[in-house]
Amino acid sequence: MKKRDKGIQFISRHLNLFRCPVCKESYVKVEGGSVICPNLHNIDISKKGTLYFLNHAVNSEYDAEMLASRRRILTAGLFDPICEEVSQHMEENEVVLDVGSGEGTPLKKTLSLLKKATAVGFDISTAGINLATQLNSEAFFCIADLANLPFNDNQFTTILDLFSPSAYTEFHRVLSSGGQVLKIVPNSNYLIELRHLLYEKTSQHADYQNDQVVELFKKRFSNAQTKRITYDFKFDESLLSDLIQMTPLHWGATPQTLELAKTSGLNHITVDVTLLKGVKS
Repeated sequence: MKKRDKGIQFISRHLNLFRCPVCKESYVKVEGGSVICPNLHNIDISKKGTLYFLNHAVNSEYDAEMLASRRRILTAGLFDPICEEVSQHMEENEVVLDVGSGEGTPLKKTLSLLKKATAVGFDISTAGINLATQLNSEAFFCIADLANLPFNDNQFTTILDLFSPSAYTEFHRVLSSGGQVLKIVPNSNYLIELRHLLYEKTSQHADYQNDQVVELFKKRFSNAQTKRITYDFKFDESLLSDLIQMTPLHWGATPQTLELAKTSGLNHITVDVTLLKGVKS
């Protein structure tokens, strides 16, 4: 099945999930390869089977090269234990919204661990979503704005937020009663070996504190639970360049430091994150 036909099929089957970002009305039909709301605002379904919900072009710092590196290192399994953990908090027939899907590999891995689920992934990066549509996945991917989610109220049973910003007012709106947010945030030792390769220990990039992020989550979910996930990920040395390229850590490093890091021989990395779980009451 062509990607566009697959996208049309998904949208037609799950039209109740989507709403017009202009007038906030639920879409009422799919016709001629477009979704149409009661006020006749319409969006064409692209050849890649996606919907572009933004009203203007947005430049993302995550370029195609960075996303391709991310695809390779994630395919090698960097985030697999994280995906396995979050899948343990989901049940059959979940309706999942993946925030900041990027190139889509973590959502694909998570869905592979569930018996049955409906999933929508979105990102502001067109390059990321274009890569995501190349995956053999049952998820539907679209380009959308976190602050203006093009989804109806009370539709999703789980919001998955792996290393992405959050918009809690919107999250609460689109979550069903009893629905949950599963958010992954890095701890201070996350990718610590790479941080030490790229920065002096006195640099602001050499460490990471998640206190404010965790505190805000707990304010929005009084029933919040936390679980630390930490492991050492070993990888083929040929993937070191991809590891460096996939993370925003490389943005602040000097060209000389980056070149030295690529020849360092590093072949393992610490993954140290916290899973935050909050349930809509």
